[in-house]
Amino acid sequence: MTKTEMRGLSVAIRTTALITGIACSLTALPALAVDLQPRPGDALPALDADQLDRFTKGQVAFERDFTIEEGLGPIFNQTSCGSCHNNPVGGPGVQTVTRFGMMTKKGGFDPLADLGGSLLQAQAIDDAVLEVVPDIADVESFRVTNGALAYGLVEAISDDDLLANRDAQPEAQRGEAHMVSSFEDPKGPLKVGRFGWKAQVATVLTFSADAAQNEMGLSNRFLSFDNAPNGDEDLLDEWDTVADPEDAPDAEGVEFIDRVTDFQRFLAPPPQTPRSGMSGEGIFDSVGCGVCHTPAFTTRDDPALEDAIRNVAIRPYGDFLLHDMGAAADGIEQGAGGVRELKTPPLWGLRYRSPLWHDGRFLEGSFEDRIRDAIAEHGAFGSQGVPASDAFTALSANDQDQLIAFLDSLGQVEFDGDGDGNVRVDDFHGYSDTTGFRGCYDAATTPDDPCAVHDVDQNGQVDMADFEFFLAALDATAADCNENGIEDLREILLGDAVDDDNNGIPDECDTCMGDVTGDNIVDITDVLAVIADWGSCDGCPADVDGNGLVDVTDLLTLIQHWGPCP
Repeated sequence: MTKTEMRGLSVAIRTTALITGIACSLTALPALAVDLQPRPGDALPALDADQLDRFTKGQVAFERDFTIEEGLGPIFNQTSCGSCHNNPVGGPGVQTVTRFGMMTKKGGFDPLADLGGSLLQAQAIDDAVLEVVPDIADVESFRVTNGALAYGLVEAISDDDLLANRDAQPEAQRGEAHMVSSFEDPKGPLKVGRFGWKAQVATVLTFSADAAQNEMGLSNRFLSFDNAPNGDEDLLDEWDTVADPEDAPDAEGVEFIDRVTDFQRFLAPPPQTPRSGMSGEGIFDSVGCGVCHTPAFTTRDDPALEDAIRNVAIRPYGDFLLHDMGAAADGIEQGAGGVRELKTPPLWGLRYRSPLWHDGRFLEGSFEDRIRDAIAEHGAFGSQGVPASDAFTALSANDQDQLIAFLDSLGQVEFDGDGDGNVRVDDFHGYSDTTGFRGCYDAATTPDDPCAVHDVDQNGQVDMADFEFFLAALDATAADCNENGIEDLREILLGDAVDDDNNGIPDECDTCMGDVTGDNIVDITDVLAVIADWGSCDGCPADVDGNGLVDVTDLLTLIQHWGPCP
């Protein structure tokens, strides 16, 4: 059973117990209408056993490093999909690739395809075939790794809905649908592209096949050839020693591009916490951000789709259309995507996405710094984003802060009070009354309050119903140090146990904290034991503070208790 399934099962069991009065003395609580949101990189929660198996095997393939003997190269950018799509695996990343070309005398764009353009493969199996940007190229642009998870849900948005949304946009900000074919249906009707910085790809399978060849040099059943280094076919013949297509079926008869397609299609959307109600979203809409960053769609009610993908309401905050970004564009033409056009990137998962902009130009500073820079860049000369950028600038400082706080909720993990992307004991006791569940417990809250991260059912109060979800979300098994059948955190929360040092462990159990080896003395052997178990650890003695992770805080706690045990 996966971590996501275990969380869901745990929530169901705990909620049922809570309602029936088995888990605690509270009674007559209403059934909860929400489930925990998947974490970034998790699978869709409604997959059946076969689909979940395909997702898992697909992730293994996605992170697989190819070798020269397996067909890597001869020119490539990375050795695996996960090398670039790594925040989380399957999502965006910090890696960039180079695009180049040349402006023609008549003002058109030449991708210099006969010289290996417009994509530069920056690595090679030997320096003899290493590509360079041709001297005649006068346009060169970086592109940061694209990706925002939930690819199957994005693919399942109907063309009609995307086009209807386009037609409803004000003429001055109206986007353009990039109509493209797919590898799997090359003679079929064109579809609205939705993947890539130029929306040049409409399906996940086409995306996988294209990336396999162009990023790793892995020829496949759709692109059954390797790229010639800077267009030199003689060099390709000399260095391409693996027969094409190089993507052969595995032991179960499944090709690599189908494996990674499964993984990407079954990825869940990023969380949004709180899920609704923040004042900043209303401001976001009022200044026109929502024109291009369309908040919501519902996927097709198509019987051919998996139940986990079919007829699902999603909130991507993107229209998947091309927009004229003027001087802020990349200067590269790709298909019908012009040199001044870029696809509106969906904003879900924005909280953990860095850098920002197509070339990653906004990398430095805090989340707020990067967001303010990106909003200002929408105001570049000739950009369709000028009205929204100007409207943001005209807002009061408080309204600007509220809008940015809303954007910071896109990718926020429920109960993650300290913002590290995990739910551990630190998120229970927190570092202030507004970051930890314990400090927020029994407090009235609104979606704009910091404590809203703990009000999962959004009933306006952080209560025992939310605590059941907290236990299910916890990355480590909830401890019961005195083995009385009640979780330590529950006893601490309800005042039935004292935890003066805020480490999530009742003080009655802290008889010799840091004695990892159990020899009744805290010394160098305990330090070595902590180092040996460094990293994620569920219930091991080296996890001194019980937060599911052996790290520097465990060492510091250990040092505080140095010497013979009392």
